[in-house]
Amino acid sequence: MLNRDDVVVEENEDLPLITVIPRDQHALSRKDISENALKVLYRLNKAGYEAYLVGGGVRDLLLGKRPKDFDVTTSATPDQVRKLFRNCRLVGRRFRLAHVMFGPEIIEVATFRGHHEEQKSDKQTSQTGQNGMLLRDNIFGSIEEDAQRRDFTINSLYYSVADFSVRDYVGGLRDLRNGVIRLIGDPETRYREDPVRMLRAVRFAAKLNMTISPETGEPIPRLATLINDVPPARLFEESLKLLQAGHGYATYELLREYQLFQPLFPSITRYFTEQGDSPMERMIDQVLKNTDNRIHNDMRVNPAFLFSAMFWYPQLEMAQKLTQESGLAYMDAFALAMNEVLDEACRALAIPKRITTLVRDIWGLQLRLSRRQGKRAWKLMEHPKFRAAYDLLALRAEVENNQELQRLTKWWGEFQVAAPPAQKDMLDVLGDEPAVRRRHRRPRKRAPRSGGSA
Repeated sequence: MLNRDDVVVEENEDLPLITVIPRDQHALSRKDISENALKVLYRLNKAGYEAYLVGGGVRDLLLGKRPKDFDVTTSATPDQVRKLFRNCRLVGRRFRLAHVMFGPEIIEVATFRGHHEEQKSDKQTSQTGQNGMLLRDNIFGSIEEDAQRRDFTINSLYYSVADFSVRDYVGGLRDLRNGVIRLIGDPETRYREDPVRMLRAVRFAAKLNMTISPETGEPIPRLATLINDVPPARLFEESLKLLQAGHGYATYELLREYQLFQPLFPSITRYFTEQGDSPMERMIDQVLKNTDNRIHNDMRVNPAFLFSAMFWYPQLEMAQKLTQESGLAYMDAFALAMNEVLDEACRALAIPKRITTLVRDIWGLQLRLSRRQGKRAWKLMEHPKFRAAYDLLALRAEVENNQELQRLTKWWGEFQVAAPPAQKDMLDVLGDEPAVRRRHRRPRKRAPRSGGSA
């Protein structure tokens, strides 16, 4: 629950945005900060550099939430940070970062960013693409410049271990108190620099239960197609943050509202209806709600299941279309449709092969779950993705309100928990059902032996 009442902000609206909040006027405490992040901050300070905790860590602590990770910003350059920490490696081309590693925990350390126009040396270079997208951005500057270069006001808050103050240069504390997502600078320019900021605006609004300010939200539908310029591998990572972080359903609704869902999932958007109540749309609603519940209950989630549910109906439509237009057997059309739908999905999002392979398994099992006679049921239960396939079957039965699917789901639910003798009885009952028609091979005609009678 957001604890905005604890966010201390001066009530005088005429005060300048640059504000230093002393220790006794904010609720942030060192005991809530990672020991490793404190080690990095103290060592940088001791070496004579400015260093602050920054970004989402400060934001979440002020809201009474537990941060997922802690980021540090400093006046030290990446090479100077590497000299101070033996457990450090430099990463990133677009903006050079230092990762200080403490076992599984990584503290990300970034040098204060400066403005693009103020290139102070040949080593500090900025490169912009055709649509205004920043390709490289290694311009270093002051903390004031760094605050202006960050994306949203609520992410531009700094905590100092030197005097335990919180520094706000862009009105972030005020927006945090009012629950507003506001982009720093001219929105259209900032979105063109990095189109992923549009996705981040939606993600933070859903995650923090905040509203996007009008000037921040207005350009998004107009510029949504810029998402197509983002590398698909980066969009895949962003899609998991959007849909598998515990707020997927709220994020999905905002993505549709701001027309950002189409560039991420074009093959799904094609089947949207005006009423929003097609089986596919009901499936997406339900799988995202289920995913959110699992995450909030500390249960595991798998992107393969999420994608198999989201793309199931586009894949089914494609299989039926191929069957009608090309005259293919349904099994062949089904296999071809899997390739078509997943190939298109991977052009937008670079879904790794390890995930698409699992999606194929889950889909393929949907055709086999109705074939339970003999030993098939036991063999199906041994399949590694049987449980995921059963869950997808249950979702299909729910969203389609199909009695046949509901009976099949109920049967498999009982069969999984039944004792072996009871399972055998359940299979014996199925003996009365029509058996799956087998295709018998014709015996090959043999050529007559040379010299023998025909």
